[in-house]
Amino acid sequence: MDPTTALFYVFSAVLLLASFLVITARSTVHAALYLVLAFFSASCVWMLLEAEFLAITLVLVYVGAVMVLFLFVVMMLDINSNSFREGFWKHFPLAGVVGALIALEMALVLTRGFNRTEADPLPAAMANVPNTKLLGIELYTNFLYPLQIAAVLLLVAIIAAIALTLRERKDSRHMDPGQQVRVKKADRLKIIKVAPSVDTPAAPKEGGQG
Repeated sequence: MDPTTALFYVFSAVLLLASFLVITARSTVHAALYLVLAFFSASCVWMLLEAEFLAITLVLVYVGAVMVLFLFVVMMLDINSNSFREGFWKHFPLAGVVGALIALEMALVLTRGFNRTEADPLPAAMANVPNTKLLGIELYTNFLYPLQIAAVLLLVAIIAAIALTLRERKDSRHMDPGQQVRVKKADRLKIIKVAPSVDTPAAPKEGGQG
């Protein structure tokens, strides 16, 4: 067994263990940290497959951005994860069947890529082209329309998230920047003329004190 194959089995074992701990951890923060470990292991597997761009993208996007944001949200909201575990074993058979189908589909898709042999080499013109450039050529030529559809779906999701965030709520207090800009000095300060008055001294009481 060569070192590359040994490292592949090591990173794959760590990835499977971390994935199992994600769904079995009692603490939400611990589950997020195990998911970070799973992402790192998957990135190492991508590196072994000579897909450096996908590996660094997985680390930068998911570990560096998504998971950090997720950890902040989890720690700020202090979500009680015990209520989420109610009825776990009730839905476990259906979840197991769905998980097995997903694993089978992924295995069927990935088997074609792992079974690549020397009899099916890359064209001579692309033999020395970096895989990042090859990925860009593949995306913007053969998969241009699916890429555009995915971009439209992401744009719709962003607009929907903004619309849900900016909806008017009766229990929220917010300021309207437009009204703040249009405000005038007379609306903030009003000078009222008050007629002067002179206080007259109080008359002394008859008889004085004691």
